This record gives sequence, C-alpha cells and structure tokens, in this order.
Amino acid sequence: MSDGGWLLLAILMSSLGPGLAIFFLPERRYGLRTLLNLGGSGTKLLLVGWLLLGVLRGDEYHFSVPLLPGIDFVLAADALSLLFATLSAVLWFVTTVYAIGYLEGSPRRSRFFGFFSLCISATVGIALSGNLITLLIFYELLTLATWPLVVHRGTPAALRAGRLYLAYTLTSGLVLFTAIVWLTLLAGAESFVPGGYLGDLATTHETALKVLFVMLMIGFGVKAALVPLHSWLPIAMVAPAPVSALLHAVAVVKAGAFGIVRVVNDVYGAEVAMELGLAAGLVVVAAITILYGSIQALRTDDLKQRLAFSTVSQVSYIVLGIALAGPLGVIGGLVHLVHQGITKITLFFCAGNFAETLGIHKISELDGVGRRMPLTMLAFTLGALGMIGLPPLAGFVTKWHLGLGALEAQFHWVLAVLVASGLLNAAYFLPPVIRGWLGERRTPWHEHLVEHSGPTRFETHWMLLFPTLFVAALSLLGGLLAGMSLSPLDWVTLIVERDYSIPGFAP
Repeated sequence: MSDGGWLLLAILMSSLGPGLAIFFLPERRYGLRTLLNLGGSGTKLLLVGWLLLGVLRGDEYHFSVPLLPGIDFVLAADALSLLFATLSAVLWFVTTVYAIGYLEGSPRRSRFFGFFSLCISATVGIALSGNLITLLIFYELLTLATWPLVVHRGTPAALRAGRLYLAYTLTSGLVLFTAIVWLTLLAGAESFVPGGYLGDLATTHETALKVLFVMLMIGFGVKAALVPLHSWLPIAMVAPAPVSALLHAVAVVKAGAFGIVRVVNDVYGAEVAMELGLAAGLVVVAAITILYGSIQALRTDDLKQRLAFSTVSQVSYIVLGIALAGPLGVIGGLVHLVHQGITKITLFFCAGNFAETLGIHKISELDGVGRRMPLTMLAFTLGALGMIGLPPLAGFVTKWHLGLGALEAQFHWVLAVLVASGLLNAAYFLPPVIRGWLGERRTPWHEHLVEHSGPTRFETHWMLLFPTLFVAALSLLGGLLAGMSLSPLDWVTLIVERDYSIPGFAP
C-alpha cells in the first residue's frame, strides 16, 4: 500500500462492511439495519469528500497489489474517477433514505439492503479502478450484486427479467474478459493514462486494435444499453423503484458508460481512436441509440418503461460526447454523466411515489395527480424539462456542449440528431406533465398504501418525498450554477484540460 491507499480501501469498505453485516440481521431489526445503511452511506460520502479535497490539494492516492506475474490490482484516484465516485456516493446516500421508506414493512429487507450495499461497493470500485483488469473484477461483481435486486420481488416477471439480465451481462462479460486478456498480451497490464497507451501499436497491430475496440464496446455497451444490446433494461423495470433508480442513475448503465469513457480516453486515446476510424463508428452507434430509445419511449403508456427507454437514449449522450473526441464534445459527454444521473433518479423517485401512494403505474392514470401530490409532480416536471434540455436546467448544459462539440469535430449531421432527440424528448415527456397538472380526475384515488400518506401536510411518506425534492433541486442547480467553481461542469473542464493539455481551456 502506498500514497494514501488506505483511504481508497476505506471508501470501498464503508459500504462492503455494513452490507455483509446486514445479511445476518433478522427482519425485525429495523433500527439496526437503518443505522448500518445510513452509517455506511454517510461514511462513504464523507470519505469521498475527503478524497476530493486531497486531490484538489495535489495529493496522490494509489493502491497496488500483485494478482499474477505482470498483472496488478490497482486502485487510483484521478479527476475522472472522482467525478463518478462522487456522483455514486451522493446518489447512493439519497437512494438509501428513499429505499428505507419505500421498503418499510416489506419482506426480505435484509437481503435487499445487503446486496444494495454490495452493489455500490462494486460501483465505486469501478470508479477507482486504476487499470482494465481491476475494472473488470468490479464490473463482474456489479453484475452478481445487482441480479438479486432485479429479482427481489420473486414474481414470474421479475425472475424472467433476472434471467434476461444475466444472459446479457454474463455473455458481454465473457466478451469483455476475452478482449482484456488479448489486449493485455499485446500491450501489457498498463494503468489508465490520459491520452491512452496504445499509440505505439496503432500501425503494427491496426486490425487487432480495431477488433479489440469492437469487443470492448460490446462488453461495456450491454450495461450502457447501446442498441442493439439494450433489451434487458426496459424489462428489468419490474424491480422496485429504488432498484430502477440504482440501475439507471447510479450503477449499471453508468458503469457501462464509464467503461467506454475509460477505453476511449485512457486506453486508446482520442488520437488513436480517430486515426483508426473507431470514433466515427461509435458516433453513429450513439446517434442511432439516441433516436431509437426516444422513439420507443413514445410507444409505451407504462411510466417506468417510458423512463427506461429514455435512459437508453439519454445515456448515449455520454457515449456521443466521448466519441466526438474533441474538448467540447467530451465536456458535454462527461458532464452528462452527472446531469443524467441526478435528473433520471428524480424521475424514478417520482414514479415510485406515484406507484406507492396512489397505485399509479401508467401515464394515462396521471390525470390531476399534481393537485393530489403537487411537490412530487413539481419534481417530475423539473426532471422532465431537464431531460428535454430546456434552460436553465442541467440538461441544457449537456446539449449545448454536445452541439458545440459536433461543430468542432465537423460532425454537422449530429446537430440534426440532437434537435430531433430534443423534439422527441418533448413529445414523450410533456404529455405526462400536462396530464399531471391539467388533466381532470374522474374517479377517486386508489390510496392503497395509506401508511405512506402520513399526516395531511405531507403528500406521501417523508422518506419518499424529501429525497425526491433534494435530487430535483440538484438538477435545477446543476444548470443554474454551472459556471461556479467545483460545479460538475467546472470539474469536467479540469478533466479535459488534463486530457487535451489545454491550459486555461474554457468552454
């Protein structure tokens, strides 16, 4: 262990330790389970904040132990890893509060929260991985930790979704393992390097690098829900709302997108990716996914299904920005890693509130819900407008930089994709907003979960409402305060300065 490696291990153990303890708790130990959940998530948040301050001071954090001859297990903290780790820590804490309220009184809570904690441990491990081998280990652990959450309810639909999820993720994991072994034989088990470390092989192993890139994109593209590797994601929406939020905003799809970012930026490097024609192909795949996901979202009346197809579309903004391979495009892609997370978790929390309080699962059932649950509907509205990309919300910051990045990279046709995507986003997000505020309710509400209604001053249980309002506020502040120091946009700009060696670069 060296260079502050103990802090990196402590960040991983802050969720792993409580998670393992929770497995052994009887269901009746609600107070102790809650203490372990909130204590673990709160400790992780504090430790990640400590790490963030240290990196800002110029401290280095590195941990390495040998796995095999010439292959090390490496943890490291850089600006990019901290972006993802901070997002994960913040949203995990919020989701933990939400999940405690959501699952109150339900069975198998110890099993749920045990795997819930293991899931975030694997996610933060992905963020802090210092090379592809380490990333692969945590990536596969994430698959194993999330499957029990997908099948938690044990219904036939949940079990079917779990089988499909495993089929996709384990197959892609095998492809990813093969690609990483092959790449390690060619280039060694190198640590991530801004600008990549394959430049010397671009001429001598051109064909191999092209094939490997496709394999790596398949391996990470399943969790990132790139078309045609996305089918598992909408079906997995049978899981409880906290799991859906975790899949879409914090863990699984973000892990896939983050893996793609690492490969393009820190393994191949933008120059090699463009030289081999790989970046252009990835731009096309991302554009197709963006449009396909939006069109599919229009075709479903199920609220969570619509949000799932929206994720298929929206996560590919991250891939698109990275594939544009220029400073402005990369800024748009990386800042969307954060903006999509806080905005999409807002929408899934709202969907969970509607379902748990009033039994609403379909968009056609939303008529007048804004008068019964005005705060939740306000949060949903902010999330929806943010996904459309209207100023001053966070989504606007993303699309502005992606548009500038497309012009910078001479991909002018991408502007048409962004415009079409914005119109499609409006087409599938505005109807539920309009129904919620202006629709006329013709039948009584089915308040089938009255224990979540609480006192009349609250529209639902406070542990469901407050996290929803908090993340909705973050999505608003992400746009309003985008120009401030240490905002997501400011942090991403620092990453781009490092990768592109542009001192004082300003978007």
